[in-house]
Amino acid sequence: QVQLVESGGGLVQAGGSLRLSCAASGRTFSSYVVGWFRQAPGKEREFVAGIRWSGGTTNYADSVKGRFTISRDNAKNTVYLQMNSMKPEDTAVYYCAANSGWRVGVPTRPREYAYWGQGTQVTVSS
Repeated sequence: QVQLVESGGGLVQAGGSLRLSCAASGRTFSSYVVGWFRQAPGKEREFVAGIRWSGGTTNYADSVKGRFTISRDNAKNTVYLQMNSMKPEDTAVYYCAANSGWRVGVPTRPREYAYWGQGTQVTVSS
């Protein structure tokens, strides 16, 4: 079983940047898919970006393409979400999630991920 801990959230002005980190303990990410999701008040949890640890295949939600970048650091067993050109509508709690058995591509539905972090708040002011 893997434990996930997010960090890096905070308050930023529109147009600014933040980098979120998702660190894994208990097991390495080597055979996992790792995704970032977000949930704003009153809304459903939505997929933001994901990466296959082996091979590095990525997938992004249309709303963040060109602004957000997901990456991984093998040595640190950590996944990052670099968020640039941020907008007020990016405000949400951001969650890191992991799936150990997905064979092809990057899943985008929350129910396809077994392991979740506790979340980190991101607030973008206008």
